[in-house]
Amino acid sequence: MSLVLSSASRRSVVPEDWLAEVQSRLQPDENASAWVLVDLNGALKFEKIALILTDRRIFTASWREKNWQSWPLAEGQRLHQTDHAGVGQLELSDAQGRLAVWRFTLGLQEAVFRWVAQFEAQQSRRAETLSGVPADLQGKPLQSAHVSVCPVCQARLSEDDDECPVCSREDLNPPSTWTLLKLWRFARPYKRSLLVGFLLTLASTAATLVPPYLTMPLMDEVLIPYQNGAEIDPGLVSLYLLGLFASGLLAWGLGWAKTYILALVSERIGSDLRTTTYEHLLKLSLEYFGGRRTGDLIARIGSETDRINVFLSLHLLDFATDVLMILMTAVILFYINPTLALVTLLPLPFIGWLIHVVREKLRTGFEKIDRVWAEVTNVLTDTIPGIRVVKAFAQEDREAQRFKDANAHNLQVNDRLNRVWSLFSPTVTLMTEIGLLVVWGFGIWLVSDDQITVGVLTAFLAYIGRFYSRLDGMSRIVSNTQKAAAGAKRIFDILDHVSSVPEPLHPVALPPQVKGHITVRDAEFRYGNRAVIRQLDLDIQPGQMIGLVGHSGSGKSTLVNLICRFYDLSEGVIELDGTDIRQLKVADYRRQIGLVLQEPFLFFGTIADNIAYGKPEATREEIVAAARAAHAHEFILRMPQGYDSLVGERGQGLSGGERQRISIARALLINPRILILDEATSAVDTETEKEIQKALDNLVRGRTTIAIAHRLSTLRKADRLVFMDKGVVVEEGTHDALIEAQGAYWRLYEAQQRHAEAEAVLGGSDEDKKVSA
Repeated sequence: MSLVLSSASRRSVVPEDWLAEVQSRLQPDENASAWVLVDLNGALKFEKIALILTDRRIFTASWREKNWQSWPLAEGQRLHQTDHAGVGQLELSDAQGRLAVWRFTLGLQEAVFRWVAQFEAQQSRRAETLSGVPADLQGKPLQSAHVSVCPVCQARLSEDDDECPVCSREDLNPPSTWTLLKLWRFARPYKRSLLVGFLLTLASTAATLVPPYLTMPLMDEVLIPYQNGAEIDPGLVSLYLLGLFASGLLAWGLGWAKTYILALVSERIGSDLRTTTYEHLLKLSLEYFGGRRTGDLIARIGSETDRINVFLSLHLLDFATDVLMILMTAVILFYINPTLALVTLLPLPFIGWLIHVVREKLRTGFEKIDRVWAEVTNVLTDTIPGIRVVKAFAQEDREAQRFKDANAHNLQVNDRLNRVWSLFSPTVTLMTEIGLLVVWGFGIWLVSDDQITVGVLTAFLAYIGRFYSRLDGMSRIVSNTQKAAAGAKRIFDILDHVSSVPEPLHPVALPPQVKGHITVRDAEFRYGNRAVIRQLDLDIQPGQMIGLVGHSGSGKSTLVNLICRFYDLSEGVIELDGTDIRQLKVADYRRQIGLVLQEPFLFFGTIADNIAYGKPEATREEIVAAARAAHAHEFILRMPQGYDSLVGERGQGLSGGERQRISIARALLINPRILILDEATSAVDTETEKEIQKALDNLVRGRTTIAIAHRLSTLRKADRLVFMDKGVVVEEGTHDALIEAQGAYWRLYEAQQRHAEAEAVLGGSDEDKKVSA
């Protein structure tokens, strides 16, 4: 038996006593090939559980309790890996159903990916051999691989990691060329144009094959007889030259037409692909964006779709032309002289084998390049929007070094792939040159033996030139095909992702007049292994204002996110006017909600455009009315172009209070039945708060309102206060009733009052008087 384990996790250390325990449980001649430590048990509590893969079974045990279990490996078994709300799940199943389930935090996702990859590789080898340990692992000691650091997120990388698994957070399986077939769903609307393009390609290729065929009679009936003393027939020469000119002109015209038509089609396919990907991305839940980098998503929709577009418009057309040229040329060659044609095909098996070998290298290489390039983009998307913070803390050199490291990593991965490609392309060219020399030699021998004429050899060599040049071109297309396949995989990683906030199959229509009655029953929500909301019940009557208070981390913002359906409950139900919100169309439901955040987000554009963001068809009169109600009209008129004044990116050029009042006007304009105020006045001074509070008084009138505030004094107008702690409701009632009860709310209120009085005595600023609730 063998205990040479390859760790799927690059960060784990195995105690010697544990290794001895594993050794004692191995059967005779059983080899353990890979292991990984997951960190959650069935109750989602932190506990280390070891998964060991051998050539015969999977066996596992808790690190602490040593409760060993095992499952023999068999045909049809598979491992399925998913993640939800920060928890990864690995499921072992066979044709009869689920065998076992293990859970882990997403920090171990890359390690589990590696372990699953070794399981799949081992299962594929089982059909040929029962040896479970690869030869390259035999005799290797159990030790950590050399590690480096990701220049973007500072995660540890092993020496064979070309991309950061933490930054990518997705399936690391290499892309398959078959992924390109998924593009047919985007090409289907243009199938007629594609058919026309294919027929034009066929005709254009046939036209280009006419000139070499005409060289045979030119050589045998004109030039060679002339060298032997015969007269040149001008009419015959003119006929052949006219045929050459006509075929060349026809090939040019057909080539222009096919290129133009297929270029138009590919541009439309690329445009549809970008639009569909972006639309699908917008429909995904906030959970998806929480695990993705902005730069990576931008790179996918931008550069990856461009790469696919170039492949469809240029390289795929070249590939089709090359295939047609090779097939049609081969037919003509065998028609002219079968023996010489067979000699021509001698280099083909070696070139085919070489293409297969290099293709396997390129499959993973180009996706790694895409991921590493996303690292460079991520540095830019981190730094440029946060340039004020970078300069404020004098971290220009540090950010420049981050970019330099990411750029150097990109260069390293490209160099590694270029070493493969630089050897491949000249080797194919050398094979075609050798093939041409063989044809020359064999052809000269056939001419000397009077088996063929010089004209036949000349035509043959002309066709051979086309044949080998197309063969060389096809070998180069392998690179472009794998690039496009890598890009298509990254695009379909988005398109195939199912939102964790799905649309209902049979949505319930909202009534014309929504009352705004919100009911929360038995609500539970977990993020990762942490329970954020637990058995929460809440009833909010139409038009009622509810204040959510509690210490930081008590679950207030999470509850608001659940009511907005940015996430779905793990258990329980949230109802609007008696209907489960999961039965309503997401867009219809969210149109009933107005959201005012602590840090309002404004888009680049005019003030009027930002106010009308939720209702683009709003008239100028409606926009002005909303701004007046939000107490924003006066400062807007003081701006150079009034409502047509441009707002910088993220509201640059406006104060925090001005941005907040514009966001209130934006919420007022859509006239929502439900209003969410998430610490809307916590980031402004007292005078600005008074202005915002006047605007909020107009906003909450007649609407169901849920408010979160740092300053408890701002919630005195609430009909009811709900004090939360660790995801449960601790106290509930009016301000006066809760003060009289002298419970958790009273203690928090008194603490704020004492702090405010102390700051007043010391002359502290109003901004310092905020106490986080």
